[in-house]
Amino acid sequence: QVQLVESGGGLVQPGGSLRLSCAASGSISIMYVMGWYRQAPGKQRELIAFITSGGSTNYAASVKGRFTISRDNGKNTVYLQMNSLKSEDTAVYYCKSGSHWGQGTQVTVSS
Repeated sequence: QVQLVESGGGLVQPGGSLRLSCAASGSISIMYVMGWYRQAPGKQRELIAFITSGGSTNYAASVKGRFTISRDNGKNTVYLQMNSLKSEDTAVYYCKSGSHWGQGTQVTVSS
């Protein structure tokens, strides 16, 4: 019943920017902490940022200062603004809310 759909991934050059969106839909009214995760080839899925219903944020050290997570509670949407992208940021990015996961969106940083 609850669905999360990521969008905004693609190919970008090092130093470039990308903005990901995650739209949540469903009949439930419970608000969860929402987070962005990523999984690079050969690596475990890692939490890179999360935001509470009150707007508090936290970031992994690898993305701190470059990525910004935000949410629009009225739209049930969470965003991830990614700046100064590096090749190491290449991964499938997933949105998570509670126990629900999105399908993921591919981000590739390459020249």
